[in-house]
Amino acid sequence: MTSPIKLIIFDWDGTLFDSVGQIVQSLKFAAQTFEQPLTDEAAKSIIGLGLPEVAEILFPNVPELHDAILQCYGDHYVENSKGDIWFAGVAVMLHDLKEQGIKLAVATGKSRRGLDRVLGQTQSIDLFDVTRAASETKSKPDPLMLEEILNETGLNADQAIMVGDTSYDLEMAQNIAMPRIGVSYGVHSTAVLNQFAPLYIADNVSDLHQFLKQHIIAS
Repeated sequence: MTSPIKLIIFDWDGTLFDSVGQIVQSLKFAAQTFEQPLTDEAAKSIIGLGLPEVAEILFPNVPELHDAILQCYGDHYVENSKGDIWFAGVAVMLHDLKEQGIKLAVATGKSRRGLDRVLGQTQSIDLFDVTRAASETKSKPDPLMLEEILNETGLNADQAIMVGDTSYDLEMAQNIAMPRIGVSYGVHSTAVLNQFAPLYIADNVSDLHQFLKQHIIAS
């Protein structure tokens, strides 16, 4: 890092929000409804991508069903995700970073409607300076959503850091030479995340918070 970090961009599902299990369940429900095969591993592997890309990867042989499958998935997720919450320590971490004058942003594979719903659910709209959903830009690992966040905040890539739990998050940041941190408690393993040269891989939110305080805020 050559410049002080002024902006931290977080992925949502699997990084801030404990929702991976419900996403998998809802994808499998939608697949079963339309008689399409889908394993837990396959469903988990695409978390972080935009919904159109999810449908193309998981159900390539039935493009005519993509809209219906995604609608079924979304309806099931909303109806059954009342227990989804931030990982322990996330609220404390975000408020601490905000109090230190760090700008916060979200870059997610969710739709704008889905992101707005969970921002309201967690009462966190005011915590984030910028949010970007896959439905209003290009899906990860294309870096366009990061570039749009940088443009909106007036910062350069080396003044920001991306935090995420998937290869899509870290590859997206790597594509524009943005510093990045992985978290191992979400979707992808440490071995996968290490392929994208992260500054650090946190095993839990407490580790992530401590690293950010010691190496980002203090720098």
